[in-house]
Amino acid sequence: MGRRVAGRFLLACLLTAGLCGQAWARYQPPQPCRNTFTPEQEISEGKKVEAQVYQQMPVLPENDPVTRYVQELGMRLATHVSGARYNWPYSFHVVASSEINAFALPGGAMFVNLGTVQAAETEAQLAGVMAHELSHVVLRHATCNLAKQQNKSILYGLGSIASQIMLGSGAVGQIAQQGIGLGAGLDFLHMSRDDERQADLLGVGTLYDAGYDPRGLPQFFETIQAKYGAGGAQLLSDHPNPGDRMQYVNAEIATLPRRANPVVTSAAFTRVKAQAAQQKALSAKEIQAGSWKQAGLYISGPGAGVLPVSAPGSSAAQGGGAAVLNDAALGIGGRMTQYQGRRFAIKYPANWQTNADANDASTFAPAGGAGSAGIVYGALINMAKLQGNEVSDAQSLADATKALAQQLSQQNGGLQQVSELAAFTLGGRNATAVELRGRSSLMEGGANLPERDWLVTVARPDGDLHYIVFVSPERDFAKLKPVFQSMLDGFRVQ
Repeated sequence: MGRRVAGRFLLACLLTAGLCGQAWARYQPPQPCRNTFTPEQEISEGKKVEAQVYQQMPVLPENDPVTRYVQELGMRLATHVSGARYNWPYSFHVVASSEINAFALPGGAMFVNLGTVQAAETEAQLAGVMAHELSHVVLRHATCNLAKQQNKSILYGLGSIASQIMLGSGAVGQIAQQGIGLGAGLDFLHMSRDDERQADLLGVGTLYDAGYDPRGLPQFFETIQAKYGAGGAQLLSDHPNPGDRMQYVNAEIATLPRRANPVVTSAAFTRVKAQAAQQKALSAKEIQAGSWKQAGLYISGPGAGVLPVSAPGSSAAQGGGAAVLNDAALGIGGRMTQYQGRRFAIKYPANWQTNADANDASTFAPAGGAGSAGIVYGALINMAKLQGNEVSDAQSLADATKALAQQLSQQNGGLQQVSELAAFTLGGRNATAVELRGRSSLMEGGANLPERDWLVTVARPDGDLHYIVFVSPERDFAKLKPVFQSMLDGFRVQ
């Protein structure tokens, strides 16, 4: 459709009160390149990479409220992608990374970082990021790159996805100097400047057709630039900045007929942004360190709201690498030793293993008590910062404990409170405890065993709180309770 004809068509739509069903956008994307992948092969190969992403990146559960919102927004955009020539099976996921980033895999799986949701100021800005990534899928840029390289496997040279995709702000200079994009192992996602320009322009049209203010896309470029500097616009998807991005995107927007009330933001976005702000977003170094794999907060594959993972060849009863342990391995009746963190100290069984990240989040578990699905036996210790509120007395600590229990429930597929909140003092500090019931990642007979979690919060002198989650399959909780109590008795805030 030529530009003059399109203009007349749009005018007719306006004169009939906008009743035309056909979307309009000036930019006409080129035909995707001719490559050796059929769409079916592209989907199949993309799913292989998607499985690797879950193993190396902290992906939030499918029933997390931020994930659900991103899924709904993504599907709305997908129905308006201009020039779509194939019905890709899109899926949308959220990675608990602090970096402002997003990427889409061949076949339609998109991963949006939690940092991106936190950074976006409006729904149109977040939609702009996602519309850009959808455009890469529609235009088949990834497999076009593979065709140019004459390589028929998306998984070739696949190394650590976490180290290649999750590039922290300290890597900005390295990206600019070397143009490494996603690294050698995933360089089929390293887009050319022309690819980026096409995705930008098609993304603008998608935003417009979906009813959003298309200015959300260049506004988000400004957000990135504010955080990363003048070269930061290339970090939208770890791809090179085409150079005059702001200029040509704004020029494209200027050609679009003005809408009376384009969507800028929504109550749902405001609500989800507040929820995202409360969630822990990991740095690139924390993700690479891998301690998040034992936190029990993230999922092992698409469609999972909880964490049932099977580890082939392990001694577990289908428990993601965690085994059913005897009393000696669990530290029952054994010697305790001291652990000194940066902001706390605790006693724990001498035969247990410890792991801590850069922020002092620590896990304690017996050998075989934790696996790829998280902790089955053991304890997690972390610190929570409260937005706008400080823990100053027993009541404010109780309120914070309820909020934390609710958040843990949302992140772990739903937990049931099975005890009243109990207030006490620990090392001269206010403390609160509550027991929760959920599903363990330990499986028997094809089903997840019930799990008992003992959540303890301790007020810090700076107004924040430390929390400890003691974890055990419910059937073993009673005999492990004395071990957990000994650990708690030896816990001190510093």
